[in-house]
Amino acid sequence: MRKILSILLTLCLIIGLTACSGRSSEEAADTDNGSEASETEQTDEAESNDISAGNTTLVVYFSATGNTKGVAEKIASITGADIYEIKAAEEYTDEDLDWNDSDSRTTHEQNDPSVRPEIGSDPVSLDGYTTIYIGYPIWWGEEPRIMDTFVESYDFNGITMIPFCTSGGSGIGRSGQNLSDNAGSGSWLEGARFDGDVSEDELRSWIEGLK
Repeated sequence: MRKILSILLTLCLIIGLTACSGRSSEEAADTDNGSEASETEQTDEAESNDISAGNTTLVVYFSATGNTKGVAEKIASITGADIYEIKAAEEYTDEDLDWNDSDSRTTHEQNDPSVRPEIGSDPVSLDGYTTIYIGYPIWWGEEPRIMDTFVESYDFNGITMIPFCTSGGSGIGRSGQNLSDNAGSGSWLEGARFDGDVSEDELRSWIEGLK
């Protein structure tokens, strides 16, 4: 009788251990599945954060002294646009910008329409943009040659291009037309010239007048 009870107790113990083991395996599996689901959700969220918000307007500018930068930032603020700065691979010094010096770097560049200064900033993707405001200072009555480097480096098909410039007194002149000719693509509107301290109200009025 004792032997039978001992056998029965042993069987019960074995069954109990088997059941606990099964539950532990199932719980572990459930935990793993939950972890995988969580990781998948995090991955999806990370991927969605990498996708552009769908902005269709970009402000591109080159600014050697900061005047054009200030205007570009105001336009970006008004329009809610993305912004991209064209930086020269070799930055311009005060001596380079001395228009009274016939031997200065910018004098040599502006006197030679074929010069194409190298851009030092990373390339920008134009995918998804339908409107680009493109700004620059006026040097020797024209656009800086680095602007020609930029427009010749991209395809603006399907994009409305809106030039703007800053200067101490010179108008925009042929600079917008020069950029359009050198780009060979895009729909270029007539540009405008602004003082470096132009107000947001003035810029907003100009922007609204473009529509």
